[in-house]
Amino acid sequence: MTAPVFVVDEVPCGGGEFVLDGPEGRHAVSVRRLRAGERVVLTDGLGRGASAVVLAAEGKDRLTVELTGSLADPEPAPRITVVQALPKGDRGELAVETMTETGVDAIVPWAASRCITQWRGERGVKSLGKWRATAREAGKQARRLRFPEVADLASTKDVAELLAGAAFAAVLHEEGSTPLASAALPATGDVILVVGPEGGVSPEELDLFASSGAAPYRLGPSVLRTSTAGTAATALLLGRSGRWG
Repeated sequence: MTAPVFVVDEVPCGGGEFVLDGPEGRHAVSVRRLRAGERVVLTDGLGRGASAVVLAAEGKDRLTVELTGSLADPEPAPRITVVQALPKGDRGELAVETMTETGVDAIVPWAASRCITQWRGERGVKSLGKWRATAREAGKQARRLRFPEVADLASTKDVAELLAGAAFAAVLHEEGSTPLASAALPATGDVILVVGPEGGVSPEELDLFASSGAAPYRLGPSVLRTSTAGTAATALLLGRSGRWG
């Protein structure tokens, strides 16, 4: 079984002892109930990490470990970003969770014209915070050293500008004439996938994205929910790109 992952502000270098406390220490001691001799991984979520062995668990939130080695997750190539239209209810957190566990590199929440959910004011701040917390926790669960970045809420104009700079850009659309499974993928650079809301991507948005170089592609014979399409597409591209090799 792989070692559980805990997040630290700065990954310690070299050997010696390190104390994990605070919320992460509490999770290790009181929730995971780790004991001497068990292995753990410390990471900053930015691709750097350290392996360690537990020396002692004290109180409810103090875990002392001995560092045993350095770990690193290199920058991904190609880098996969999913532009996710805001789903209804808690399906946004579900999408973030499963995409993170699958291996997506970045997530951009998008206020599409047909989104029922709207992020405004305090609600928007709280919702974005939930997406980012979900990505962090799912990254830990998936034993990742590099967690996906969750960007600020993007407008349709913002998305078009993002697509214009991509090495490959696609809008997942049921009427796309080309299957994503046969698309020519770059070896490096940014691969950006756009997932529309429950009501679909509007014709005006499709036209704007097409002018930025993003053609419509179909994922498969069935129509997936907005909360699952990004995960399925990410898995497909990770397999095709060799990153799952």
